[in-house]
Amino acid sequence: MRRAVKNRNITKPDIKFNSQKVEKFINYVMERGKKNTARSIVYKAFDLVKDQAKVEDPMEVFDTALKNAGPTMEVRSRRVGGANYQVPREVRPERRTYLAMNWIIDAAKARKGKPMAEKLSEEIIAASKNEGEAIKKRENVHKMAESNKAFAHFAW
Repeated sequence: MRRAVKNRNITKPDIKFNSQKVEKFINYVMERGKKNTARSIVYKAFDLVKDQAKVEDPMEVFDTALKNAGPTMEVRSRRVGGANYQVPREVRPERRTYLAMNWIIDAAKARKGKPMAEKLSEEIIAASKNEGEAIKKRENVHKMAESNKAFAHFAW
């Protein structure tokens, strides 16, 4: 078994919302080291969320979107006696937020014909309402875990 990570990098809170989650989100949106571009995309998306969802604080919508899109169970491959089993496991909180953010970003990137900030804001709003591609992805992961419940005794 692997030992626990001792010194995990801790991201500094972002400038505008003073939140580590938003800074992590910016880092996941970032491509080829262009952090200012990623920052402007995310902040524009948050402004659009504020306008479209008609809320004072877009952070609330963002937090609900992350909570809704994050999976609680997932399947991991486990080799037992020459056969591979998909063993359902509980998802650690850090991985849950990572997956939620990644799925929201991937779903936004998959949409066509609009600027990234608009696509991202639409996906965040959809996820906060339990709709959209990121939620479908979470449902598929949960279905896989549910259908492989019989192999839960192989969990390590």
